Parts: sequence; C-alpha cells; structure tokens
Amino acid sequence: MKYVDSGDAREMGLKRQRLMDQGSSYYGTSGPSYMYNAPPPPPSYSYIPPPFPVVRLRGLPFDCAEAEIVDFFHGLDVIDVLFVHKGGKFTGEAYCVLGYPLQMDFALQRNRQNIGRRYVEVFRSRKDEYYKAIANEVFDAPGGSPRRGAPRARSSDEVRDLSEFKGLLRLRGLPFSATREEIINFFKDFELSEDKIHLIANAEGRPAGEAIVEFASAEESRDAMSKDRMTLGYRYIELFPASREELEEAASRGRLLPKSFEGKDQTEPTPVLRMRGLPFSAGKDDIIDFFKKIILSEESIHIIFNFDGRPTGEAFVEFASADEAKAALAMDRMTLGSRYIELFQSSPEELNEAVSRGR
Repeated sequence: MKYVDSGDAREMGLKRQRLMDQGSSYYGTSGPSYMYNAPPPPPSYSYIPPPFPVVRLRGLPFDCAEAEIVDFFHGLDVIDVLFVHKGGKFTGEAYCVLGYPLQMDFALQRNRQNIGRRYVEVFRSRKDEYYKAIANEVFDAPGGSPRRGAPRARSSDEVRDLSEFKGLLRLRGLPFSATREEIINFFKDFELSEDKIHLIANAEGRPAGEAIVEFASAEESRDAMSKDRMTLGYRYIELFPASREELEEAASRGRLLPKSFEGKDQTEPTPVLRMRGLPFSAGKDDIIDFFKKIILSEESIHIIFNFDGRPTGEAFVEFASADEAKAALAMDRMTLGSRYIELFQSSPEELNEAVSRGR
C-alpha cells in the first residue's frame, strides 16, 4: 500500500547528516529555513499539510539500541531515532521519525508495550520538538555533534562510579522456571554455590523472575556485571548491585522461594486472553466472528481505548474456562480483516487494571 504525503520524513537521514556536518551553526537564526524560518504558505491556499510523523518514547532501558527501537516499531518505516541526553547522560527518552503521517496511529498502539523488561510510553510529538531536541543534542554533545545511535553500554569503570558494590547482585528477567543450577552456569566464570543463590517469590509465593546472588567479594560482584543483559535460556537478564539489607528484607517478608518450588513455572492458566493488533474499526461482533468456534457474548469482550477515547488495537476476552482460553490460543497470529492478531495469556487482574485506567 502506498501513502502520499509531503515527503518530509524521507529526507530526515540527509537532514540529520547535514546537521552533524555543520554542528551548532544550525541552532538559531543561522539555521536552514526548514528548521525554524520556513515561510508561511500563500494565503490563497486552504490545504492543511499532514502532521510531521514523529513520536516521543519515554521509559527506555538505559542501554537501548537503535535496532531495538526499529524492532519495537516492527512493520513501520523508521526513518530516524534520536536519543535524548541531559548533562551527558541518557534520559530514557527518544524521538522516532516515521515514514508517513498515517503510521503515527499505528506507532501509538505500541504505548505501554515492552522493550525487554521495561514498558515504554509512546506519545505524539511535533516537528518543532524534534528539531529542538536535535539542537539541544548539538550543544550537549562533546565536539558539537549530535549523538547518533544507541547510548553506549556501561564499562566496568563507569559501573564502579555508579554504585558501591556489597558483594551481592540482583537479577531481573529470569524465566519463572529458572533453577539455581542454571544461575550458577550463567555465572560460570565465578565460584558460586547453591546456598548463595536466593530466588525471589511474589506476594502469592510464586517465582517473581528475580534472584539475589551472593559473591565472594565486592570486587567479584562488580566484575560479574559484565554479564548484564546476557541471556539465560530465551530471556536476557538485567543485573543490579544489591545489599545485605535487601536480602534480609526479602527473607523477613517470606519472599525467598523454597527449594521445593525451584524449576517450576507456577503461572496458572486463566480464562482471559489479551488480543493485540486489532484493526481500529474492529467491533465486538468482529471478535466474536474471529473466535467463531467458541461461544462468546458481547459482555465477555472488552475493547481497550486510550485516554483520547480512540481504540488502541487491543482487547481482552473472557472465556468460559481456562481450558477454553488455552484452546483459543491456537488462533494466535491468524488474521482479522487484513491484520494478523497476536494472542497472549492474561488475567482478570490485568483486565481490571486496563478497564480502571479508562482504557
């Protein structure tokens, strides 16, 4: 499908390159007309140009890469990614320029979806905000050149400056079925024993996907940070310095997983599924027809809207039983209209939270 618009975004690669070549001279009145001094359209024209296709992202992982942004907006044309810094440090925000104005609505569907373990907020933005961010990067970056690409991963020296290590690390993002033996193998370059691996439980006593690991010394725990964001099974693992107090608090609150639960995925099936990728025009009758082999009522379908009252492309469906919901997962990635639909196991709690947010 071809889209027609003013073509602004297609030029962004060249514009950003020119900006990099010219440095801070592009800021202020000496900049090119397309930034700040574009002449107004002739008064005889009533045509309103389409909005410049740029969105702002907030809550990105500290070492997010440009490729992760492109993957996050899979299926859309990502023309440019600008990571935002302040005082030389990444703020967790970025601007993303898309190929066409029509793609902005699709990008906004990704609001509160995850990059790794972090959910990312996606907002509408404007051309002037994007250019101002470029100008700020010119002045903030060493040498007067805007930063391109991802924030640089932290070196061990930078990590040493960020925190005082106490000999413990917290792991986040573990598979719920992770065992102590697998964690020892993850840190195979270090001497660890099973009694130094503490798997964390959630309030229901099930695996929380976290653990606290005790190392022989503070220096070893610092060196083990080299494993940050490496994978265990199919999950990448985030590492954070921890303290003895954190471990003691987890123990006092009964949040250490007993040995008998190790290696078990305690996630129980529920009768709720979440749908993602719905056409904006999809109604409850379309969803009933999508699951035509299963009897559903309109009351069991909850289409989600954003704060502006627009559909997000998501919905929750309540089935008669957990087994029925499990059987319905066979429809994952089948099409509704021209869109393929993703299905996920959900819960009544997640459904209630989405409804309570007015979404």
